Amino acid sequence: MTEAGGLGARATAGMAGRTYPAVTFDIDPQRVAAFAEAIGADPAGGVPPTFAAVYSLGVTAPQLFGDAEAAIDFAKLLHAEQEFEWSRHPDPGEKVSSQGRIASDTSRRGMRFVTFETETKGARGDDVCRSRALFVIRS
Repeated sequence: MTEAGGLGARATAGMAGRTYPAVTFDIDPQRVAAFAEAIGADPAGGVPPTFAAVYSLGVTAPQLFGDAEAAIDFAKLLHAEQEFEWSRHPDPGEKVSSQGRIASDTSRRGMRFVTFETETKGARGDDVCRSRALFVIRS
């Protein structure tokens, strides 16, 4: 067991492979339009690519952060990297399902490196998006 640093929580070394239940998200057209306007995109242009931060990572990361066994100390977390890869962009009004998993969990030089991947599918099970985030947690 390694100290995770948060409120006495302890993490089992190497949580790699842990998969969380899929989360369904409705791509609300009004929310998409507001998001598009906020980033200076055309609201009539469909779902902006960066909205994946909402329907992909945004709905799955709370599962990781709330997992007592994963013991992510949010106060010491640095969101170091983020990438998305799309098979297609979802449509406003579409329902998507995103599932997250811990792809790797390693420690070195007093820091923990957790790679969290999310796979998002459309209502018919077709691929929509994949995301990968690297979280660095200081000791």
